Amino acid sequence: MSNIRLDLLRNKYVLIAPERLHRPDFYRQSSSKINTENCPFCDGHEDMTPHEIFAMRDNEPNSNGWKTRVVPNLYKAVQVELESSSKIEGIFETIQGVGAHEILIDSPNHDKDIVTLDTLFIELWLNTMIKRIEDLKNDKRLIHLSIFKNYGQNAGATQVHPHTQLLALPIMPKDELNFLKRNFYYYKKHGRGKLQDIIENEKISKDKRVIEEIDNFIAYCPFASSFPFEVAIAPLKNIPSLEHCNHGEISNLALMIQKVFEKLHFQLGRFDYNLYFRLAPLNRNFENEAYLSSIPENFRFSIHITPRIYRFGGFELSTNMAINPVSPEECAELLNS
Repeated sequence: MSNIRLDLLRNKYVLIAPERLHRPDFYRQSSSKINTENCPFCDGHEDMTPHEIFAMRDNEPNSNGWKTRVVPNLYKAVQVELESSSKIEGIFETIQGVGAHEILIDSPNHDKDIVTLDTLFIELWLNTMIKRIEDLKNDKRLIHLSIFKNYGQNAGATQVHPHTQLLALPIMPKDELNFLKRNFYYYKKHGRGKLQDIIENEKISKDKRVIEEIDNFIAYCPFASSFPFEVAIAPLKNIPSLEHCNHGEISNLALMIQKVFEKLHFQLGRFDYNLYFRLAPLNRNFENEAYLSSIPENFRFSIHITPRIYRFGGFELSTNMAINPVSPEECAELLNS
């Protein structure tokens, strides 16, 4: 039976419609092909990318033998070299595309995605992000950081070799700013952040949507999941961003990510997906300054994994409301089996 649910974090409705599961061509398998020829992200092909910004390595920069590597995106959406400025034309405003757009190459191995990486490499991947967050914070023009992975053609990836993108902007995206505002007033009313209460609720109804709990992290299928087999990972205490995690917490998070992908792979086989981090703002600006003082008490970062096995269409575009044909309770049951 169909039902409409409110996503408390994104403040959007989701339509859970199991009847849609039986449509022809519902399940979209991964269409990605392994081809190492002329891959710029493979070990030994360092001359095919711009000079690296950072790398986990024990030898000289821009040579082979690295573990993770960060380079500028060759097709960058924003440019760090630009001057920060804005222009008004009547009722329209234009802001210079100042920012950083970087590629984190997850591993030197072309065919090693998260599901086949061991926890040590996932730790290196997370620690590389932390190094870049700490560095990007030093540019006070940069306000919001988006970290995301597109894996497979169904998820919008144009490069097969597993990689992660970091895109830092001089503004707060409206959805993120609205979340900070809603979360701030929720905290003023309840003394807790929204995600804190959502996680407590999931722990109470543990048999329904929780799929894993490791020390100080929890993984669950969100109550108003937009995608079949969508999984969220979050800490059990308020940690605003990755760089605030200690070594033990990063190790536990790496293990959690590995276990979640193992469960997803067991049910879905090889699948395309998007993965993204929701982090506290990099820096203060006029838009977010009213909400930043209470961030340590009400904000916790989260990771969202969205398998791309279902097409979005006109309804989703026209309403900004997803149709999910598999309930999160059913997904959790399968992932826990």
